[in-house]
Amino acid sequence: MIDLYYWPTPNGHKITLFLEEAGLDYTIKPVDIGKGAQFEPGFLAISPNNKMPAIVDHHPTDGGAPIPVFESGAILQYLAAKTGRFTGVADGADAASALRQRIVVDEWLFWQVGGLGPMGGQYGHFHVYAPEVIPYARERYRKETERLLGVLDRRLDGRAFVAGSAYSIADMAIYPWANNPYAKAPLDMAPFANLRRWLQDVAARPATQRAYALAAQVNPAAGKPLSDAEKTVLFGQGAR
Repeated sequence: MIDLYYWPTPNGHKITLFLEEAGLDYTIKPVDIGKGAQFEPGFLAISPNNKMPAIVDHHPTDGGAPIPVFESGAILQYLAAKTGRFTGVADGADAASALRQRIVVDEWLFWQVGGLGPMGGQYGHFHVYAPEVIPYARERYRKETERLLGVLDRRLDGRAFVAGSAYSIADMAIYPWANNPYAKAPLDMAPFANLRRWLQDVAARPATQRAYALAAQVNPAAGKPLSDAEKTVLFGQGAR
C-alpha cells in the first residue's frame, strides 16, 4: 500500500497518472496547500521542502521499513523502478538498448522538472495570481513557456510519445504542465500540431481520466479563485 500526499495541482496529477496506470493500491492523504497543511510537522517529516506530492511506500521491494519519497520526479523514478513499468524500455531490449532508452526518458523527465514546470508555474503566477500586472514578467514567462512548448512539439514529430513508441514517466511528468493548466490564462496551442495530437492521446487514456476525476473529489473548490488568505499561505513564505 502506498500513501499519496496529494492536492490536485499539475505536480499532484503526475503521481495519480502513474498510480492509475499501474493499478497500484494507494490511499490519498489530502494536503490542503491553501490552508497550510504542507507546513505541518508530520508532513515535513516526509517532505522537508514543504511541497506535495510525496509518498510513503509501506511495502518496498527490499522488504524493509516504509520508504518516504518527496519531489514528483523522484517519485516517478521510484515507482517506475518498483514496478518495472513505464521506464521507456522496450520489451526484450538488451542491456545497451535499455540503457539508452532510460537515458532518453530521464532527459525529458528532467526537462520538465527543470524547465516546463518552473517556467509554466511562473507564467501562471504572473498571469493569474500576482496582485499587480507586471508586463515584463508576463511577457518573459509567456515567451519562455511557448519556447518550451515548441521544443516539445518538435520532439513529438513522428513519435507517439515523448521518449519514443512507449508511454513513460516522461509523458506523465510533462502532460499536466503542457495541458494548459491555467484556465484563466490559456496559452495559444494552435502552432503546435504534434503537441495537440499527443495531448489528445494522453487525455483519452482511461487512467488519465480516472486520475483527473480525483481532483473534484479531493478538492471540490478546484479551479475557483484563491482567497487572499490562501495566496498568503502559498506565495508569502520566506526562510523564517
